[in-house]
Amino acid sequence: MNNKYKILIVEDESNIRSFVKTILETNGYQVLDSRTGTQAKMMFSSHCPDLIILDLGLPDFDGTEFIKEVRKSHSVPIIVLSARTQEEDKVQALDLGANDYVTKPFGTAELLARVRAALRNSRHGIDGEKEGNKPFVLRDLKIDYESRTVTMKHMSVKLTQTEFNIVALLSEHAGKVMTYSVIIQTIWGSSDTGSIKKLQVNMANIRKKLGIKPGSNQYISNELGVGYRMYNE
Repeated sequence: MNNKYKILIVEDESNIRSFVKTILETNGYQVLDSRTGTQAKMMFSSHCPDLIILDLGLPDFDGTEFIKEVRKSHSVPIIVLSARTQEEDKVQALDLGANDYVTKPFGTAELLARVRAALRNSRHGIDGEKEGNKPFVLRDLKIDYESRTVTMKHMSVKLTQTEFNIVALLSEHAGKVMTYSVIIQTIWGSSDTGSIKKLQVNMANIRKKLGIKPGSNQYISNELGVGYRMYNE
């Protein structure tokens, strides 16, 4: 198998870097690897990878600075692979533009699944630019952006305008974790002390109307303390 996707690994720990590189190469990906952020910047500019796997604890500067630098001009998917497990670290990285956040230690199957999801999301974005407002379809769920309608198993789902806007936003970024702050800022334009609770109430109503059982991650997952993710398969 040859996926023809080029992935840049930015990781200062040689054993982890080698391990991730072996996993990816075994699954047909082309791999570039870097120990420092400075070297990674040069490799990114020279090789234009399709995806970046980034550790935050780099020897020359913090990985969040690398995210900021890349996001000035590129939308390439970035998966953070870090030992930092605090919610605020996850939220910061995602708010800066990372597509996903995987904490160490991690499983091989999980990492590969996150890589596939990030690459699919990237392709979906490119297709969306070409095809305009093509409806989003995920198994029994269909979201028609032009008519602003949602159907589940071909049955109409009656959402409020705000609920539709939330579902549309999540679907447009399917596969990516959307933090509470990004969703709130996009939907309401500002936040206050009750914003997260307001979002959670809307999400509970959306899940109920879509027939998603409480506690289930079907279609939409709740990344506790961080945000929400709509699946893309």
